[in-house]
Parts: sequence; structure tokens; C-alpha cells
Amino acid sequence: MNKNTIIGSILIAIIVIWWMAVNNANAEAQAAARAAKAKATAEKQAAADSAKASNSLVLPQKTPEIKAAPVLGGGLDEGRGSTGSPTLTKDESGSAGSPTLANDSSAEVKVPAEIAERTVTVETDKFIMTLTNKGGKVKSVIVKALPDSAGKFPELIQDTTLGAFDLKLDNADLSDAMFELGNAPEKIVVSDSAKVQFAFQDANGNQVIRSYGFTKDGPAVRQENRFIGFQPSAYELAWKGGLKETEDIPKSKGFMGIGGGSTYYFSEVVFNNVYSVEREMPREQVSFNATEGKVIWAGLRRKYVAMTVQFDEAVPAALKTKPMKVDSDVDPGTYKLTIADDVRGAQSINYDLMILPLKWDDLASLNKDYEKIIVSGWSWCGADVWFVWICKMLLKLLNLFYSIIPNYGVAIILVTIIVRGITTPFTVKQIKSTRGMAALKPQLDEINVKYRSDPQKKQAAMMELYSKNNINPLASCTGGCLPMLIQMPIFMGLFFVLGRAIELRGAPAFLWITDLSRSDIVWDGISIPIIMPSGLAILPWLMVASTYFQTKVTMSSNAGMDPAQQKMMMWMMPAMMLLFSAVMPSGLVLYWIIGNIWSIVQYKYIYSKFPPINNGKTSSKLKGKNVKDAEIVK
Repeated sequence: MNKNTIIGSILIAIIVIWWMAVNNANAEAQAAARAAKAKATAEKQAAADSAKASNSLVLPQKTPEIKAAPVLGGGLDEGRGSTGSPTLTKDESGSAGSPTLANDSSAEVKVPAEIAERTVTVETDKFIMTLTNKGGKVKSVIVKALPDSAGKFPELIQDTTLGAFDLKLDNADLSDAMFELGNAPEKIVVSDSAKVQFAFQDANGNQVIRSYGFTKDGPAVRQENRFIGFQPSAYELAWKGGLKETEDIPKSKGFMGIGGGSTYYFSEVVFNNVYSVEREMPREQVSFNATEGKVIWAGLRRKYVAMTVQFDEAVPAALKTKPMKVDSDVDPGTYKLTIADDVRGAQSINYDLMILPLKWDDLASLNKDYEKIIVSGWSWCGADVWFVWICKMLLKLLNLFYSIIPNYGVAIILVTIIVRGITTPFTVKQIKSTRGMAALKPQLDEINVKYRSDPQKKQAAMMELYSKNNINPLASCTGGCLPMLIQMPIFMGLFFVLGRAIELRGAPAFLWITDLSRSDIVWDGISIPIIMPSGLAILPWLMVASTYFQTKVTMSSNAGMDPAQQKMMMWMMPAMMLLFSAVMPSGLVLYWIIGNIWSIVQYKYIYSKFPPINNGKTSSKLKGKNVKDAEIVK
């Protein structure tokens, strides 16, 4: 072995030894890293297992100044429930009166035993609410204002397994967390007031206390959420179970969706954004007030009832809603609703849960614009004020007549007669103006021909003719428009009021009309697909007859219309009204029938005083005479 070979072998050996040392160091480092990672994973899993074992979630640790460790408690607090406005309370002083947790290393956090799921049912004069300690949330709400024909009260939560008003604090979702309920009984009948309290504690000793305060006859449940040992930066209130329809929706959606569930049975997201009350029916997941805006209250609405979360003052909460389908072809479905807000520094989050049968006077007494859930209007033209006022006055008039004659069928007839009586003078003026202009048509045609090349002379001759016959063409135009402008808001107001007023729910009228809020089915043994799927009704056929004669009387005055067009209109209008009215509430159909009868009598009388023009012609002896005093020949 020569010198070069020995030197090369030594260098190779040194390189191998160095490589092995480096690899060994890397292996030890990797092993240490793996061990550290495994330890961290084990500790994290142990913490999670500990939290799970204690039925807890790990809440954010943002402890205030240390004072004293409070006692964890839960259960029923009898006596006056918390009243007043919802608030966000901040812990600024760290006083001894503030609920805080000790942060001493020697302090032991008691791990509670496994908590079984329990419920407590609270009954007031207005509703029956069931609460569950799983999430400390609302499981069921049964409203007493809307009994069915058998006297059974309806459930308001669409899916009671999901319930309503789950709480999420930052990233800690308390939906499935088990709260301590203490020794609260299973059933409480509120004689004055009561308070049910749920308590939750996580592995670090942080606590969340959720309490519900009830009064005997109030529509509100005071919901308070207190935080002990930490302060969340944000919260989310999730209403996952939706709102259930209290009424049986007709099997048919009506003609083009009019008259069935899509028109008279409502499912809406409602909220007061300070400026107006919004009623939304989104078809997909959407957000409201996500970047700006405030809300006073927000919730869900069905035909005769609403449930809302009402804040003490406008808060910059974001609303997120998602459609929730139900097992029904005609039910429009409901919504999942989430309310979220930033609450940095808050020690508690409080609000009122409102259970609201949609009775106008009761809603108006709350002074929160809840009555606009029933009917609202476009704010750009002020209809959210004046149209709502018209509807309010019409409903008051309806209730006034009912207080005198306790029959809403009679009240509807009287209101219809009064409304049509008020608008009749405008209709008479319109017809007189139309007759006067029609009588002058032959002379106007002569002027148009004579002065067709001289517009100034033609205009002067026309004005002279109008003056000679005491006719104001401008008044004639406004006379035709004004009755319609006056009648339409009133007509629409009655239409909405009669279709939505809770007063008509289950209200009988006379003879076979037993419920003015529903179709007047007299025999369910016969049904007409699409038109009358639930059974045979009488009022729609009376509507057809009255519409036919009303159309016939109106068309007979329009001699200028083609006879074929007149014939088509005379049959088309009754057919359309049959399709619309077959599934309308019978109170609306009754109103329409009385209106048709009024129109027939009104036009018959007016035409007897101002007979229609025969093809726009008058006898030659009338030319040049005052149309007002002329006898127009048929």
C-alpha cells in the first residue's frame, strides 16, 4: 500500500465518521422534534378529553382583575324576572361586586360530573316555552293565541330538535354544550314572574350563565347571557329551527300563485333597521347589515305570528339568513337566522325574545313599529306612513262595526258600502265628464277636419266649443283619474287588511260562511283540481255571477268598443275572478261581491241619468245646443 493509498483511506474514514456523526445528530434532533410534537399533541388531546369529560368547551381566556372565585350555580330563581331593556354590560372597574374567577395557581377548578340532558317547560298566559340545558336554548314555543278548531295550541318552532337561540362566543360554539340546570322542576306555571338559569363551566373555569325571565302576561322573555372569568370579542345567536306555520295552507297555490300559500300565507325575515321595517323573502343565503347599518329587532314571521330578538337600542348586528325547506308542496318554507355582533369588553349580552301574535293594537302598543310586519309600504313615496295609516283606519272601522254588531261578515259589508259611498261622487263626476266629451265628439271631428292645416285656429275653435257647453277638458281628464287615485289605496288597503287581519281568523259570518279567513268550503266530497282542490265553495260562483253582470253593465256604456272585444271581456273577467277567488279567504271574496253589486246598482242609476252615446252620434237637433241641457238620444 503506497503513501497515496494510505492518505486516501484516512480521508475516506474521516469523511465517513463525520457523515455518521452528522446523521446521528440530525436523527437525534428529528427524534426530539417528533417527541416534542407528540407531547404537544398528547397534551392537546388530553385537554380536549378533559373538556369533553367535563361536558365543557374551552372558552377564550381573557380574565379581568383577580378578586374572588364565585360559586358555580344553576336552576330556578323564583320571583320578579329581570325586566327592562337589553344591554351590553362592560366590566371596567373590576370591583368586588363583579363576577370574576380566581387566577391563583393554587386554586383548583372543580370538574363537574357528566350532565344529562334535561328540559324545563314554562307556561304563561301567552305561551308555553320549553328550554333545554343542551346549549341552554329554546327548544319549543307553543302560542296560546292561535288555537285550531279542536282547541289545540300550535307549535312555533319548525324543527324542535334544532331549537332556537344557540350561542357562540368567538370560536366556542355552545350549541351542544351541556349546561347545569340545578334543581329546577320540569314544569313551571308562572303566577307572577319566574327565572330559569343555566350554568356552564369550561376546563379553565370560565363560566357562561344563560337565564330566561318570564312574566305572567307579557309577550317578552328576558334573555341574559353573563360571562364570568373572560370577555368575548364577538357573539353569534343562531336560530336554526325556523318558524312553523300555525295554519293549514290550502292544497292549491291558486292561479299563477295568486290566492294560495304564496299570497296569503307568509314566511318572511323581518327586521327594523331604524329607518324602516323590512320584510324579506330571500331564495338563497343572504346577509343584511353585514357591513353597515343597525337593527332594533329582527326575527321571523308567519301569517298570524312573529318571533323576534328585540334589543334595547339599535345595535350594529349583522343578520344572515338561509332558506329552510319543509315537507310541504304549498308551504313557502321558513328560514334559519343568525344574528352576530362585536361585543369587545362586554360582561353580558341581554335582549328580549318576543312572541307576537299579529294583532294590530297589541303590536302598536309596543312602540317598536311591529304593526308594519302586517302591512308596510314603499318608503320612497311615503307609503310606509300614509298607506299603513289607511290600513290602520280601515281595520279600526272594521272593529268598530264589530263592536256594534258582533259579526265580521256584517262589518265587512258595512265597511265596503261606506268606502264605495265615499268614492261614488268621484265616479259620477267621471261619467258626466266622459258623457259630455263623447257628446261633443262629432263637432270636435268637424273642427279637426276644418282646421287641420291651422293648429292655432283649431285650438281656438275647440276651446270655444268647450266654453259654450260648460266643459273643462282638464277637469274631464282629472275627473277620470282622481276617482281611481282615491279608490286604489283604499281598495288595496281593504285587500291587505281582510287577507291578513288576525281578527278574521276563525270568525263566522252567516249561513255557510264559518271562517272568514279561509275559503267557504261546503262539501269536501267534490273537488276541482287547481281551482277548488279542497272542496266545493259557493262564494267564488257568486263572484263569477256578480263580475259577469258588473262587466256587462260597464261594457254596455262603451259603445265604441268592438262587439267581439266586449263579448271576450264579459267572459274573460268572470273566469279570471273564479281562478283568483276560489282559494281566497272568504272575507275578501265577500268584500269583492258586495263591491260588484254596488257597482251594478251605481252604474244602472248613473246611466239612467246620463244615457250612453249611441256610437258617438247625437241627433242633428242637438248640434250647437248646450250638452248639459240636451237630451241625448240612444
